[in-house]
Amino acid sequence: MKIAENTVVGLTYELKVTNEAEDSIPFSVEVRDQEDPFYFVFGNSGLPEKFERLLEDKAEGNTFNFTLSIEEAYGYADEELILAVPKAQFTGEKGFQPDMLEEGNFLPLIDEDGYPMQAKIIKDMGEELLLDFNHPLVGMNLHFDGEVYRVREATEEEAQNGFVE
Repeated sequence: MKIAENTVVGLTYELKVTNEAEDSIPFSVEVRDQEDPFYFVFGNSGLPEKFERLLEDKAEGNTFNFTLSIEEAYGYADEELILAVPKAQFTGEKGFQPDMLEEGNFLPLIDEDGYPMQAKIIKDMGEELLLDFNHPLVGMNLHFDGEVYRVREATEEEAQNGFVE
């Protein structure tokens, strides 16, 4: 079976990133192997459009090696997505431990529609935390080297909600 709209795709890969500097050396940020492949619903994943387009029509066992430029990946940082949020919103009752609220950590959050998201703590300003809601790979070129591990038809529910069961 080939990768197409409404198929579940499993990938193994190494992802390296570079910034926009010409002499930027690729830095490995993620490895997904056969013990922990990356799964998504093709066509409804929320992943960069070019990422999906470069995988379309590949089948199990096919390899891939491509780079997404900053513009093709997650773009540049949006200053409007950096917000000061009262620290009081991150209580133990809501599942937050004090050590989770340290600068540099990523906070697991849920948006108003119930979808998981994350924000990076940029600065602890006492009563508030300065949070960055930009994608963690914003401002980076993405270099993928991997293999198509699995391809199958998505269930009706997976196709509708974009999540793999």
